[in-house]
Amino acid sequence: MLEKLMQAAIITFLFHLLAGLSPNTTIQSKVATPLPEKPASIVSLLFPSFR
Repeated sequence: MLEKLMQAAIITFLFHLLAGLSPNTTIQSKVATPLPEKPASIVSLLFPSFR
């Protein structure tokens, strides 16, 4: 019984330590500018035989 209590305490401590060390991730709603779409030129650069 005491062994299981110690295991639970250690696991809880490790979870709290892990949560404290992990960086706080904040969700930022930043609008990204869309990239110009040029898939044909990229494909032709990678595979010249598709021209």
